[in-house]
Amino acid sequence: MQRRSRGINTGLILLFSQIFRVGINNIPPVTLATLALNIWLFLNPLKPLYNSCISVERCYQQKDWQRLLLSPVHHADDWHLYFNMVSMLWKGVNLERRLGSKWFAYIIATFSLLTGVVYLLLQFVFAEFMNEPDYRRNCAVGFSGVLFALKVLNNHYCPGGFVNILGFPVPNRFACWAELVAIHFFTPGSSFSGHLAGILVGLMYTQGPLKKMMETCAGMFSSNIDYPGQQYYFNSSGYSGYQDHYPYSRPGSYEQAPRNYDVYTAGLSEEEQLDRALRASLWDRGAYMN
Repeated sequence: MQRRSRGINTGLILLFSQIFRVGINNIPPVTLATLALNIWLFLNPLKPLYNSCISVERCYQQKDWQRLLLSPVHHADDWHLYFNMVSMLWKGVNLERRLGSKWFAYIIATFSLLTGVVYLLLQFVFAEFMNEPDYRRNCAVGFSGVLFALKVLNNHYCPGGFVNILGFPVPNRFACWAELVAIHFFTPGSSFSGHLAGILVGLMYTQGPLKKMMETCAGMFSSNIDYPGQQYYFNSSGYSGYQDHYPYSRPGSYEQAPRNYDVYTAGLSEEEQLDRALRASLWDRGAYMN
């Protein structure tokens, strides 16, 4: 895996710009802490990328399980960090205000671990069924597996409407799958298995037993955790509620006063940012980025 290039970190500068434009006081605490942790570890990595990335060979065969914790919060370069954290900013503000900070923190921690586990399982299966040992050695870093899982949650709570992916309107419920394919073909060095792992973890939560299992575990250790479903606002100043990103959301879904989404996305929706990122991906990093 290649080391990140030295020099001016333009992506990091733009990320700070986006954060300060939305306002630190307007970002819920768990979302803000997640951004801060990823930025801090980008500037001060605990280990070199080659010793932080996750692969079947490194984790399972060499028993280096700490990579499950390190890989989601390390990034290959400043642009990798920028696109992941801007996406986290948008998803975090929406989901944390809907679910509450305690439950959202629980989700982030659970998804961060599970996406790594599912990634290893997928890579092992691909290596066995395709008779391709390189899948065991493919090493991934980054938070985007977790972001794909969060996107599944976001689309579950706000299922209506369409998004624009590479110029094509895609129903919200299929957006994750369309982005998975688009990123795989248009972004060199991205990890298909890492993103697919995120989608599967998200589906385990929305359609499978994961949410119930998390509630059961939470009930065993704490009686005051904020369970999902409550309507939660971080503060009363600045932005409130969610941005009306889904114009055809179902009747009775959580509607709210629109806020100015442009303040931290430079006038672009999340999918438009993805579209720009894909079209701008002309370099091949040689490292698998999750």
